[in-house]
Amino acid sequence: MLTEERVKLRDKKRVVIKIGSSSLTHVETGDLNLMKIEKLIRVISDMKGQGKEVVLVSSGAIAAGRQALGHHQKPTSISQKQAFAAVGQARLMMVYQKLFAEYNQTAAQVLMTKDTMVNDASRYNAQNTFEELLKMGAIPIVNENDTVSTSEIPLVDNFGDNDRLSAIVAALIGADLLILLSDIDGLYSDDPHANPDAKFIDIVSEITPQLMSMGKSTSGSDVGTGGMAAKLVAARIATDGGSDMVIANGDDVEVICQIMEGQDKGTLFMAHNNLDFDLMHYINNEY
Repeated sequence: MLTEERVKLRDKKRVVIKIGSSSLTHVETGDLNLMKIEKLIRVISDMKGQGKEVVLVSSGAIAAGRQALGHHQKPTSISQKQAFAAVGQARLMMVYQKLFAEYNQTAAQVLMTKDTMVNDASRYNAQNTFEELLKMGAIPIVNENDTVSTSEIPLVDNFGDNDRLSAIVAALIGADLLILLSDIDGLYSDDPHANPDAKFIDIVSEITPQLMSMGKSTSGSDVGTGGMAAKLVAARIATDGGSDMVIANGDDVEVICQIMEGQDKGTLFMAHNNLDFDLMHYINNEY
């Protein structure tokens, strides 16, 4: 049964999609899953054909670097991760450019750091760049610049993982909807892997302190960095910034189509107008 809240998602025009490393790689090896990436690109290209504006926040640079260099164990040092990212960012973007071109779409790379947002001039320039790219019909592909930033690997400052980055991008560009694709179906009352009695939460109209306490800061993936705690922080940023947000399982990327059709997939966090919303306060961890 379609609900009114879900049906409204059909009319969302500017959509940010975040996909994590665990959704882009093979479980057995950590190598890029090219069939899934190709399917993701087909879905996004079809959204473009419907008149949507799409921004993709994509993890996977470090995983792509590991694959290129034949290193199949998760790196531990920051310098090693940054080296993998230096190789992997170019490799990952090459894959996106090639596959998007097959669907007559143009992909553009946008690498960001916390400094991009903290500096007023850089933030303004980034916002203008997104607007121009979307106006030109390009698909911005965003990642944190892991080769120079240590905020994602590990979380040693407040910018965080790509969950939070995607919410910041959504707020920056005034997106209508943020879709977080993860390795879990949505938000549960407890960790469903550990507690079989955990209840699935379909719609969240308000993000309360009790809800925030449900988040778990761990990730079960060998390639991902963000747990449910990061996703709830992202939800708070996105919804306070005026975007609806859905957390859904990225195992089958066609879930994006189902969400956009208004089907009951994932957990929907409802946007609300927060007159006190200040993106910089979130970035500086003052909330």
